[in-house]
Amino acid sequence: MDVVLVVLAGILLLLAVIGCFLPVLPGPPLGYAGILLLHISSYAQFSTLFLISLGAVVLVVSLIDYLVPILGAKRFGGSKMGVIGCLVGLVIGIFVLPPIGIVVGPFLGAIAGELINGDDLKKAIKSGFGSFIGYLFGTGVKLAVCLIMVYFYVARLIQ
Repeated sequence: MDVVLVVLAGILLLLAVIGCFLPVLPGPPLGYAGILLLHISSYAQFSTLFLISLGAVVLVVSLIDYLVPILGAKRFGGSKMGVIGCLVGLVIGIFVLPPIGIVVGPFLGAIAGELINGDDLKKAIKSGFGSFIGYLFGTGVKLAVCLIMVYFYVARLIQ
């Protein structure tokens, strides 16, 4: 049973890293579930303080992930449509032009969202840039947290 838990934990951590780039997968929560599965197994034990702290970090990062693109768009004069366009552009970009689409898609999507919202091109580009910067920041924070969880997974398995 322990081997099954460790394998499932590894799969969840892999999905967590992928989820940092795909908005349909909740990256950090999946990684946290993987750490919990590893903790349940006899291969690794984490302290209660570690698990609570990591859970709090995952919660904060998950909230930041939703707020930062909005704040970035607002900071650069954007709208909710710019943020929605950023996310739609990401999904389309992943499938149309991988891996370049992960970078270009959100930017173009944010601009398209702002244009749909009725903004002029200059304002759309500015707020699209803000949404894009917010998306990159949120993705970077999620990725960092997920990679830290992967580190703990690997470190505990090779001890």
